[in-house]
Amino acid sequence: MGDIALANRIVMAPLTRNRSPGGGRVPGPLTTEYYRQRAGAGLLITEATHISPTAQGYVDTPGLYSDEQVAAWQRVTQAVHAEGGRIVVQLWHVGRISHVSLLPPGEVPVSSTARASGSRTQVAGPEGSIVLADCSTPRALRLDEMPALADSYRASARRAIDAGFDGVEVHAANGYLLEQFLRNSVNDRQDAYGGSIDNRTRLLREVMHAVVAEIGAGRTGVRLSPASAGTASPADSDLQAVYTAAAAELKPLKLAYMHVVEGMTGGTRDTAPFDYAAMRAAFGGPWMVNNGYTRAMALDAVASGRADLVAFGRPFISNPDLVQRLRDDAPWADSHRATYYGGGALGYTDYPVRARQA
Repeated sequence: MGDIALANRIVMAPLTRNRSPGGGRVPGPLTTEYYRQRAGAGLLITEATHISPTAQGYVDTPGLYSDEQVAAWQRVTQAVHAEGGRIVVQLWHVGRISHVSLLPPGEVPVSSTARASGSRTQVAGPEGSIVLADCSTPRALRLDEMPALADSYRASARRAIDAGFDGVEVHAANGYLLEQFLRNSVNDRQDAYGGSIDNRTRLLREVMHAVVAEIGAGRTGVRLSPASAGTASPADSDLQAVYTAAAAELKPLKLAYMHVVEGMTGGTRDTAPFDYAAMRAAFGGPWMVNNGYTRAMALDAVASGRADLVAFGRPFISNPDLVQRLRDDAPWADSHRATYYGGGALGYTDYPVRARQA
């Protein structure tokens, strides 16, 4: 996959777990153990990791913009590599899906628009709890801020390599900043970053070019969710045209992969008609599929040539040995939703592996 050699075609999808408490947004020992346990995947993609203090949108999520964070992530990558695994970090800017309590003093969320999302996000509650709050109203990014924004992705990608990651995945899905520019349901700009499809894909192109120039295309992937309407991001008026164009514009970069969520992220696969094959043909590179895949679906996707890699999300939460279970056609353990976000080892690093048959 680009410059990254994988042991198998099974990928652990990015999963936000809110277990990096404190002002430093630093992953701790439990996070190191969590990823080490799952290193049997051909590739691990970390939980979404914000690229700057102003990119955060959920409490206790990790960052990758300080020396302290680099050092903490080094412990994660070393543990995964010691188990023979490969790991990339998902680089994240939430845009308007944020709250002022999560940002530096005086800052408000930024987006393609000054319209509030009308959604809610996770903030700190009493005694270390996580509660929901209405997202704060954003301000629209100015034209003169765009170069620095792309540069923050570049700088975070460099820190990822310094931390020992095998590469990065740029998060351009699920209603966050880059998708807020892609979709005309959110993007109401009248400048070079709004209006036409070429304008709305401009920021994605600039970010991807900046990251590739810094760490190389063979270590750079991107995630898109064409048909998902989650996180306050209604569908574009012409999904097929926007996302096929975005894929075609990224083709010359020869990225390591494109990671595509089919249908609603974490939900139904039948949200809207969409020709993923056309998007894949426009991209022309390694193709990773995601969302609700069973073992049978995954085997068929790869055997038929419809996908090169298959990403599994929630099954990896409760099955650290998911790769072996797939090999053995063994049942999957259920996960406990109450422990998805925040907390400690419970529901995080305490899921057992299945006893091997003699």
